[in-house]
Amino acid sequence: MKYDTWDSPWGEILAAVSDRGLALLAFQQGTQPATPPPEWHRDREALAEVRRQCREYAEGRRSTFELPLDMTGTEFQRQVWQALTTIPAGATRSYGEIARQIGRPKAVRAVGAANGRNPVALVVPCHRVIGASGSLTGYAGGVDLKAALLRHEQRLA
Repeated sequence: MKYDTWDSPWGEILAAVSDRGLALLAFQQGTQPATPPPEWHRDREALAEVRRQCREYAEGRRSTFELPLDMTGTEFQRQVWQALTTIPAGATRSYGEIARQIGRPKAVRAVGAANGRNPVALVVPCHRVIGASGSLTGYAGGVDLKAALLRHEQRLA
């Protein structure tokens, strides 16, 4: 696995790629900062395209990402993650709406758990999922970061 870190307007990002694609993109502040395992190798060039697309997102020139992904998860998690990619920038969906979208209307909590295990934040936009009441519920980078990302996208929409 190859990785790199860089600064963004929302704090430091850690990203990692395998031979198949992006496997991790994590904001380093918040509740779950990531640490690269010792067997990973820092490689700025291998992450250049990820870094470029993240910069374009931050500059408001990109709202979706075009990167090959290497996300490991259960079939249910992959269904949830796929549904997240259909939420337009600047919009939000509730956990219940995602559960209904994937044909599992009673799986609201499981959708929340899958959302929280999304390994490639920002690229698969888990920050666009909110509580049924419109509240900004948990986010691995912290609720303040979630709010900042949503404000950024809504300004551009």
